[in-house]
Amino acid sequence: MVSGLLLRGLLAGLLAGMLAAAFASVAGEPSIERAIAFESAADAAAGQTPATEIVSRSVQRGAGLFTASLVYGAALGGLFSLAFALAYGRVGEFDPRTLSALLAAAGFVALVLVPELKYPANPPAIGEAATIGARTALYFALLAISFLAMILAAMLALPLAARFGAWNGTLIAAAVFVVVAGIASLAMPPVDEVPAGFPANVLWNFRLASIGARAVLWGSLGLGFGGMTQIWLQGGAKPHSA
Repeated sequence: MVSGLLLRGLLAGLLAGMLAAAFASVAGEPSIERAIAFESAADAAAGQTPATEIVSRSVQRGAGLFTASLVYGAALGGLFSLAFALAYGRVGEFDPRTLSALLAAAGFVALVLVPELKYPANPPAIGEAATIGARTALYFALLAISFLAMILAAMLALPLAARFGAWNGTLIAAAVFVVVAGIASLAMPPVDEVPAGFPANVLWNFRLASIGARAVLWGSLGLGFGGMTQIWLQGGAKPHSA
């Protein structure tokens, strides 16, 4: 039942969001604090008055972080379960755990890794306010291209496997994705707005933590949803029934 898959997707997404928030709190918050300190020092040196906080840092790094991650995780889990329902039984003879893991890996590569390699996440103090609209548009444009390229590769995988064998067909489909996403990344303009003197290790650690948190999110979602769905379907549930 699709409703059963959706429920498990929401539960897996909530768990994944909680784990990702915990990772971000431990791995990402120290870099954010150092970036804020750099920004505050730069503002003070320029004689600028610090902006009033709408939401305090204690709320941002505590309840705000976990609430946002849980909501995002649940929404992602719901969409993930629908993608699983669409793919299950139609893209090869994969058991639920394997298919869920493959979908999660594909989602992470297409929706996280490719956009981040071109337009990585930045901590506070990096990025001009005047270019935020353009930077956001570039990021989502590349994300959309990467997502469509992954769909194209998935659609080509089965006919290519039937013609060239499973291994060769999979490699060709993967190459199609890499070529399309790579050309798009190279063609799109770069963005480099790191201020002079910003600590390179802070930037590096923040970007690693950003990718790491989403790797935890997608990995936990794929494994959690796959495990729950495997147990459920072994009990005789039919994912395509009403």
